[in-house]
Amino acid sequence: MRKLQRVLAGCRYVSWQLWAIALVLPMMQPAWGKELQGIKQTPRGFSTSAVDLLAQQGNVAVTEISGVKVNSTSTGIEVILQTSQAEALQVVNKSDANNFIVEIPNAQLRLPLGDSFQQEKPLAGITQITVTNFDAKTVRVTVEGEKALPTVELFDDNVGLVFGISSQTTATSPQQSPQTPQAQQPENQTQPTQPSAESDEPIELVVTGEEDGYRVPNASTATRTDTPLRDIPASIQVIPRQVLQDQRAVRLQDALQNVSGVTQFGNYGGTGSGAYAIRGFEQDGNFRNGFRDSGFYRISEIANVERVEVLKGPASVLFGQAEPGGIINLVTKQPLSEPYYAADFTVGSYSFYRPTLDFSGPLNSDKTLLYRLNLAYQNSGSFRDFVDTERIFIAPSLTWKIGTKTTLNFDFEYLDNDTVFERGIPAIGNRPASVPISRFLGVPGASDGKSTIYRSGYSLEHRFSENWQLRNALFIDSYKTYDLSINSDSQLTDKVFSRGLDIQDFGGDEYSLQTEVVGKFATGSIIHQPLIGLEWNRINGFYNYASGSVPEIDIFNPVYNVAVQTDPFSYRSQSSSNTIGIYFQDQITLLDNLKLLVGGRFDFIDQKSEALLDGTSTSQSDQAFSPRVGIVYQPIQPISLYASYSSSFVPVSGNAADGSVFEPQRGTQYEVGVKADLSDRVSATLAAYQITKTNVLTTDPNNLSFSIQVGEQRSRGVELDIAGEILSGWKIIGTYAYTNAEITQDNQLPVGNLLNNVAPHSASLWTTYEIQRGSLQGLGFGLGLYYVGDRQGDLDNSFILPSYFRTDAALYYKHNNWKAAINVKNLFDERYYETSQARTVIYPGAPLTVLGTISWEF
Repeated sequence: MRKLQRVLAGCRYVSWQLWAIALVLPMMQPAWGKELQGIKQTPRGFSTSAVDLLAQQGNVAVTEISGVKVNSTSTGIEVILQTSQAEALQVVNKSDANNFIVEIPNAQLRLPLGDSFQQEKPLAGITQITVTNFDAKTVRVTVEGEKALPTVELFDDNVGLVFGISSQTTATSPQQSPQTPQAQQPENQTQPTQPSAESDEPIELVVTGEEDGYRVPNASTATRTDTPLRDIPASIQVIPRQVLQDQRAVRLQDALQNVSGVTQFGNYGGTGSGAYAIRGFEQDGNFRNGFRDSGFYRISEIANVERVEVLKGPASVLFGQAEPGGIINLVTKQPLSEPYYAADFTVGSYSFYRPTLDFSGPLNSDKTLLYRLNLAYQNSGSFRDFVDTERIFIAPSLTWKIGTKTTLNFDFEYLDNDTVFERGIPAIGNRPASVPISRFLGVPGASDGKSTIYRSGYSLEHRFSENWQLRNALFIDSYKTYDLSINSDSQLTDKVFSRGLDIQDFGGDEYSLQTEVVGKFATGSIIHQPLIGLEWNRINGFYNYASGSVPEIDIFNPVYNVAVQTDPFSYRSQSSSNTIGIYFQDQITLLDNLKLLVGGRFDFIDQKSEALLDGTSTSQSDQAFSPRVGIVYQPIQPISLYASYSSSFVPVSGNAADGSVFEPQRGTQYEVGVKADLSDRVSATLAAYQITKTNVLTTDPNNLSFSIQVGEQRSRGVELDIAGEILSGWKIIGTYAYTNAEITQDNQLPVGNLLNNVAPHSASLWTTYEIQRGSLQGLGFGLGLYYVGDRQGDLDNSFILPSYFRTDAALYYKHNNWKAAINVKNLFDERYYETSQARTVIYPGAPLTVLGTISWEF
């Protein structure tokens, strides 16, 4: 199957076009008897339909066409069909009278604005162009000529196939005899040539951009291969860029509210960093393009994020040390082969200003060198008194197509974040204190938080053959953070709290190198897709700490003009760790509807730490094996039933009273679920699971100064996720989670206590509708509903974060290449709390907030 590429000279990109391919239909003479190159001709009156031809070829999967573009050219216009799937298509000629008609079996339109496309009088001599779903498995393209059959040319470039349509005022009618001379063509138009009848090769669709919509059928996080979600025995939820744009998400936590079973776990001084609880367990840090990226203290900017993939359950089989609840993987934007320019400017409540730029395209004529540049600047106040933030983000990337089989990518990120470090409000009794949520308990002008982060790396891919591929990638992460925090410490009276002052100066460098071989082969009728990988990771870190003193505060009547005293650093340390991981996986297709996934990983970890002021040091070595096995059975095409077992580990530093080194914490999960394609555009996942975490540290009853590893925690739950387009223009993404996460063994905490920041019940629904036609076409509405039940604020279960029901709304209008939007968050000004870190550190959620955005895309 030959791959074709297209060049779109002089075209403008519409706002929703990112993943693009072009189907180029070969030349068609304005008379019957001429064939389209590479396509079987079906004469008029012949009874075989496009569906008949499909039936003759067997049961072939339907290809989704996600966009239709009409671009101006020097000779007329070109019509491009876009899709995110590389499926083989055949095109059948059905032209009649003045109408150029082709039918495309095995295809269906899935457009953002409906299941049909129409443009009237796009060109002199052309009445209209329509692209519609002719039946359940066929797309029909019709170009109506005003007086004659339109002339269609072949532009055979390197990217795809394009319908090139010329201005037709004197074209020959199809009733003419084939021997009748053609009408005079325009001077600059290429004359059609006689195509070969032997070129019946199917057309291959080539992906060159990104998919538009809420439903994402494939993801790479679960298997490190681009695999359909329905074939993976695990729950994977994907939040695409379209959702982030529609909701006007500016923080990672804004995106994760669309995933069941994920809640915020801390917010490190309101900086936007922190952790997340997945299925009840805190996940300290995220992943970026498959690499371990940030810990609790590092910020994840989403300006260059293409989508967020969340893999539920233990993931150590491919990613090494990780908590058992799951992982969050940010997939960044990649350079595009066609020019793309986008600009956003958002203004909002509390002096919020955020412009962003996204530029991409080729750097040379043969498109072997591509670039992308994402820029973001944020300057904002806050609903919290005396709090403001300034952020600068720069993210260039480069792709070099060294040859037809080798690609090299480089990327870089720079993030500078300067904010006021603040710790929220405390609890009084078993609830957050009833002070205004704007109440600041630090010292204005003294509290401070600065972070600078550099991320860079490369990825090299080389394909030895159609079935075997080598991948090598390097990721480097360097960061430095300084914060001076002043927060309530302990309650002295019913309204007076003592305060603590902490200065932390810390940072580090992380280096990760991955090499993987991916293949495909068959043993009889059984198909294998093996993956073998080797990962090396090194982390160097430093940490300096100082304290100070600050007067107590009446939280109901604060006095801010007070003196602050800081002390010299009293603790300095440095640490390092080295990890080697060897992993393997095999995706086995036993039958077309029965798939098996097996894998395992060996990890070897060395850790060292040294206290610089007293010279004490510790070191330890650990090793762990993490297996995974799962099976998928598909009784009918839209339904996947699955079951799986997986495990995880996290190293634990320290020694017991007898001097023995702590073993890694272990996690095991059993999960069953069903995935359903409720329609061609809507998918859902229902999962039930049990996760058990063992080797948890708890107090040694024989020596209270030490800990032992006899603690255990367990989470059981049911989750539902649904996403897609219900009707043309009506999109949804919804979730529900029941999570029972509790302590099952401990020497200090009561058995049965619930894990903190985890609501037993939570649900969300975000939906948009966009008017499809008429004078209001492009006008859209959005509504978001978010419910979170009561959560325990700490492991002692000493206070509760009360439940809340928050409503968001959106109104937008799209026209050509620009869009204007208004997003209202917390429409009814609900008082709620996002997360807590302790009784004295509770972070309120924002009240009613309005954001206005104007966007341009070219």
